Amino acid sequence: MWLFSFFLLQIKSRLFVFVMTSSSLKLVKWSFLFLVLNHNFQNIEGCFDSIISFGDSLADTGNKLHITLNKISPSHFSLPPYGETFCHHPTGRFSDGRLVIDFIAESFGLPLVPPYLEGEDERNNVKFRQGVNFAVGGATALDSAYLLDKGVMSNSNVSLGTQLDWFKDMMSSFCKFPSVFLQHLSITNSSCLCIKEYKEFLQNSLILMGEIGGNDFNYGFLGNSTKEEVESYVPAVIKTIRSAIEELIKLGARTLLVPGDLPIGCSTAYLTKFMHSDKGQYDPKTGCLNWLNKFSQQYNELL
Repeated sequence: MWLFSFFLLQIKSRLFVFVMTSSSLKLVKWSFLFLVLNHNFQNIEGCFDSIISFGDSLADTGNKLHITLNKISPSHFSLPPYGETFCHHPTGRFSDGRLVIDFIAESFGLPLVPPYLEGEDERNNVKFRQGVNFAVGGATALDSAYLLDKGVMSNSNVSLGTQLDWFKDMMSSFCKFPSVFLQHLSITNSSCLCIKEYKEFLQNSLILMGEIGGNDFNYGFLGNSTKEEVESYVPAVIKTIRSAIEELIKLGARTLLVPGDLPIGCSTAYLTKFMHSDKGQYDPKTGCLNWLNKFSQQYNELL
């Protein structure tokens, strides 16, 4: 079975790496990930105090909905059947029920992770101390200007950099004086009380870094870009994700989960756009396009 890669990094204690591809399964040290992805979700409360999420529609719990609220016509994901099987109404999730992040939260005994853009008055609410989600449907790792320079049109102006900026804005609310927070943020052994609280919060949080980056490729492939053109900015996507991880670690994060890309050759959008009469282009067992799944697999291995 073709599955996308996961990497779980635990800083200052040990390194967990969990990678699944079509050809191999490599597991270096035991991690919670098997418990999370197991069909029999076990309650493992107490491992983390909160979940902080970045990403796109695979993790978005309502940010895109809040961005589009003022539009004249409602977005498709704000209408049924979205949300009908769990909350019984649309919540901004790109699903008829829960997302993977919801199952992860439940398995740790934490509340469902609220979207950051839920409202100005909510950003200092205590519930953000148990989790906050910056993921936005359609978001990219690279900013739209970079993609445009590559000839790729993005339908989102939210990048991973944007989400990191939101994260820093929210964390500055830990201090009564945000300017003091920003001044002390880069100081490793700062005596500032709010910085200590901030770092303790991060150390006890699970950071979900994505999935992010998939839309960078979707906008290219489903636009007019060739395979070679999309491959040309794969290193930039990986560098952006790596830089974000390094920055979060520097700020105090200890445990990060980094998903890879999906097997895009199995996506109906890709199967439609790249429909081919040559049966050799397809996996005989799955019907997925081999060259696109190979692209995803190679990207995940590089990531």
